[in-house]
Amino acid sequence: MSGRSWALAPICGVAHLTVMTIPGKGEGLRLSVLDQAPVAEGSSPSEALQRSIELARCVDGLGYTRFWMSEHHAMDLLACTAPEIVLARIGAETKRIRIGSGGIMLPHYTSLKVAEVFRTLHALYPGRVDLGIGRAPGGGPIEAAALRRNRKVQPVDDFPEQVTELLAFLEKDFPLGHPFQQVRVAPDAPGGPEVWMLGSSLWSAAAAVEFELPYAFAHFFSPVATREAISRYQRGFRPGERRKGPEATVAVGVICAETLEEAEYLHASVRLLQRRIRTNDRRPVAEPEEALRELRAWGEVSAADARGQEEGEWPRYFVGTPERVREELLGMARELEIGEIVVNTIVWDHQKRLRSYELLAEAFGLQGQEVRDEALVGGQ
Repeated sequence: MSGRSWALAPICGVAHLTVMTIPGKGEGLRLSVLDQAPVAEGSSPSEALQRSIELARCVDGLGYTRFWMSEHHAMDLLACTAPEIVLARIGAETKRIRIGSGGIMLPHYTSLKVAEVFRTLHALYPGRVDLGIGRAPGGGPIEAAALRRNRKVQPVDDFPEQVTELLAFLEKDFPLGHPFQQVRVAPDAPGGPEVWMLGSSLWSAAAAVEFELPYAFAHFFSPVATREAISRYQRGFRPGERRKGPEATVAVGVICAETLEEAEYLHASVRLLQRRIRTNDRRPVAEPEEALRELRAWGEVSAADARGQEEGEWPRYFVGTPERVREELLGMARELEIGEIVVNTIVWDHQKRLRSYELLAEAFGLQGQEVRDEALVGGQ
């Protein structure tokens, strides 16, 4: 049993046998979390948000690096329409993990308002706040029209100008004579949130290079261009005043369970979710048995059928035992030459979702300091 200790440790609020893994098992790869507040069939959006808070507490103790909340509009499936509000609560419920948006859909808002909101979060939780920004609508065309800042004119893609303005507000860096130079973005606490460019296209990779920002690619959403987008970002990045070097991550789907059979069973809910979304069906997450029945009606009998329809070099969702998922994620990180992967897990059963993150943390040796201390006390 060299390199391991056994203890009965309370993790994620559930006491069970935990393997304390030797440092370095994850080869230095950092893991983070993207949460979308998924609504399970039979539950409510309020319960989904409470479960997101519980998940944040869980992964904070397990040693994950970041906890990001997404922004989606007018869906029965996802409850997080205002990530900044949920983050304000999550910051108070956690101790060390970075919290952030994955992301704020900047075209819906003024840059000053976004700067004020995230400067407020930074003042509350200094050194822990990420501001991930994107230009996708986070909903359908009707929702995008309803969210539009100015409906009297035809929509214009002014995202680059918005990013320039946002960074100038956050960094107090408007050029001399600019009308906004005198605007004071309060609260004016030292430092500020770290801004990330989010996207699922080669355009977003180029934008991250142009603005000298760290870059997160939504592989679970659009897996075809993952390698090229990350490579273009890394090759194109030039050291500047904002950053000295590139920093990239990818967001992937993950479901871990003690057995491959259980993981694939849980994955049925996501397989159905992805198929439904393609037909604009945004109902809550179905339980696995219902999902399997509906998938069979579509002619998709097994997980192998779903894998056969996958696009891209890597699957959207990495599914299996923690050891298998660990090896696959490490392989992806090595190929892309990145030091962090953001994990998104959607299953119908919330306890299984917590357990998936827990198993992955154990496989990578991510145990947080508080968890280690509690485990050692329990083992004495």
